[in-house]
Amino acid sequence: MRVLITGATGQLGRALQQVLPDVGAHILDAPRFDITDHTTVQKISGLNPELVIHCAAMTNVESAAKDPDTAFQVNAFGTQNVAHACIRCNADMVYVSSNEVFDGAADQPYAEDDPPNPINPYGSSKRSGEQMAAHYLKERLYVVRTAWVYNRGGNNFPAKIIAAADKHGELRVVTDEISNPTYAPDLAQAIAELIQTRAYGIYHFTNTGACSRYDFAKEILRLSGREAIPIHPITLADFQRASTVPPFAPLANNNGAALGIELRSWHDALKAYFEDDE
Repeated sequence: MRVLITGATGQLGRALQQVLPDVGAHILDAPRFDITDHTTVQKISGLNPELVIHCAAMTNVESAAKDPDTAFQVNAFGTQNVAHACIRCNADMVYVSSNEVFDGAADQPYAEDDPPNPINPYGSSKRSGEQMAAHYLKERLYVVRTAWVYNRGGNNFPAKIIAAADKHGELRVVTDEISNPTYAPDLAQAIAELIQTRAYGIYHFTNTGACSRYDFAKEILRLSGREAIPIHPITLADFQRASTVPPFAPLANNNGAALGIELRSWHDALKAYFEDDE
């Protein structure tokens, strides 16, 4: 299968290259490859992929809140270009989306058929990307929603927690933002399994189990040998930020589980993250 990966040097893109080494993947990324430029349509279709895994996105939630126009330009209209290219070359598409398409007001993990209701510019732009892709591709689309993705070598939550702990000697982390930490290699493996099924639709792929940012940070400190560093619980109301985040937005993997695609627990995945980094 000829696979093209956008955003190939990001956390998920790098993991996908590891699990799809024998498919002849084309690797596309900024700055040489700008999904917001309409020439993207010709560039992708000219490579004649059979599948496009669209990881390229503006993923910084705070930056999206400060510059929503750019967030929509990248996450919505950039996705429109990629989807248009897929139509032109008759390719399937995997669109990587986010738990932030939900408002976080639920009392249980969100299922794939729960109605999205984003409450910040990032979530709105990702939801618009889902709609753009669905408009063009109809049934030949996999929408893969995920949450709190991290990988080795990325500017992600574990890396930030460790850096802040080493710099300040103590931490303040919120207890009332809850979702699923997701290790990029596990997410990539789930996507690799999914594309073999040709079972198009919406999927929620995260590591199993949910936790607060506070509990996630505590486990990061423990596994990195920093458990003696004090960590103080705070609430979202205590933490000033540009974006309003969904407070409770874990995802339920119902559709993937029905195909036999399940990810290990977030505890085991985080342990592997530190072991793999040794």
